[in-house]
Amino acid sequence: MRSDALTLGFDTSAAHCAAALLCEGRLLAHAHEVMARGQAERLMPLLDDLLVEAGASWRDLAVLAVGIGPGNFTGIRIAVSAARGLSLGLGIPARGVSVFEARAEGLARPMIVAEDARRDQVYLQTFDPAPGPARLAALSEVQGYGALPVTGTAAEAVAALTGAQIIAARMPLAEAIARIGARVDGGPRPAPLYIRAADAAPPSDPAPQLLP
Repeated sequence: MRSDALTLGFDTSAAHCAAALLCEGRLLAHAHEVMARGQAERLMPLLDDLLVEAGASWRDLAVLAVGIGPGNFTGIRIAVSAARGLSLGLGIPARGVSVFEARAEGLARPMIVAEDARRDQVYLQTFDPAPGPARLAALSEVQGYGALPVTGTAAEAVAALTGAQIIAARMPLAEAIARIGARVDGGPRPAPLYIRAADAAPPSDPAPQLLP
């Protein structure tokens, strides 16, 4: 198997642990496990299983692609930290891909990606065709976005208010992350895309610093 063609994408930004392995644009293996917790313990074994299924090893990988959110704070940190560590250990690039980009992959534009942010709020980003600013909005505000076609976990809620057409994703989230990561050339190290501020009070001790 040609190692320069293998891309491993993964995501734990919501209640799941998902991964996909690509070779020159061909999907070799895919996994998506629904779980409300336990992603930190499950992620590495799941990635190992995926490589074994495809007859590959960690040293065959050329690129890592990771979902950076928005979504669950802890889940995003788990995946981004894993990608950074694997990138350093394997000596290969790790590329961050937002959930917005992944949901929009392969879909006609203009369109909106709407992700459930709970508390009657949604994460929104327009693609017209270039991506607009990502933001957090109350459901009551989404009518200001017009009736552009919408996709994502909050698509039904948004469409109910705007009358927009709901469009289905072209592929699973982890596969989209891997496909985008495979074609991106360079870029900064993956970093979390939170959008919303953390709910918890900050600790009294200073937070550890992420390496640039």
